[in-house]
Amino acid sequence: MSDPLASLLHALDLTDTGARTSEDIFTGPSEWNPHGRVFGGQVLAQSLLAAIRTLAEDRVVHSMHAYFLRPGDVQHPITFAVDRIHDGRSFSTRRTQAYQQGVPILSMIASFQIEDEGLEHQEEPPDGLPDPESLPTAAEALAGVEHPIARFWAETRPFDIRHVPSPIYLRVEGDRVASQAVWFRTLGPLPDDANLHRAALAYASDYTILESIQRRHGIAWTTPGLKVASLDHAMWWHRFARVDDWLLYTQESPSSGGGRGLAQGRIWDRQGRLVASVAQEGMIRVPR
Repeated sequence: MSDPLASLLHALDLTDTGARTSEDIFTGPSEWNPHGRVFGGQVLAQSLLAAIRTLAEDRVVHSMHAYFLRPGDVQHPITFAVDRIHDGRSFSTRRTQAYQQGVPILSMIASFQIEDEGLEHQEEPPDGLPDPESLPTAAEALAGVEHPIARFWAETRPFDIRHVPSPIYLRVEGDRVASQAVWFRTLGPLPDDANLHRAALAYASDYTILESIQRRHGIAWTTPGLKVASLDHAMWWHRFARVDDWLLYTQESPSSGGGRGLAQGRIWDRQGRLVASVAQEGMIRVPR
């Protein structure tokens, strides 16, 4: 689709096949990607929504743990099989397996809870960071670069993503530190569906988190021969936030080695509320 936001909503509108074995079966399309591989955040969001389809409305996701097993192919749709592992008085657990051509490409377990009251605290939000309005868009950062992947980053993603201190699309500027921040929001308004916003947050959480590793070593996305792939992804939803409002995603990497790197992230709204926490390990291979 020529409209990135319409493409996102289309991808997240799963079809209930009506098939039932011991699992609930849904299907969803694959969004186009210049690499030919399905974006991991898309499969995370779709897998979460498939699980949500099997739950009562009062059960809200609070955590997800997923493994990326194989690269997805954008030429094929994805089948989602949901196992209703457990339903308790307050918590429910679901396992979603995402399949293409009969083999799993992602395995996810998510936990859901009836919303409840309890102890409340959070760490202090970061301060001193520039507002998103003062930062360049991806299109501005990549102006004049006509490579198809650059045009995809600049024009085809459904999120407006703005880096602090600067993006690493073409080069890594500034100090070699294992941390960065990103402001993001969808390109336009989303429907008033809280679960859609939660799933879209999972979608966006996969975009830039591994860049904290690359920034530490001065490795831009255009480095010849660079290979990066998400291995697993964990996420905790703390408080609800709309993803069509600006959110701040702070990211850091505590360690890398053995061709892998670990990255951690926190997502904040503009009022300073901690919305979600994220952790991901990725494969990063740089030619000698």
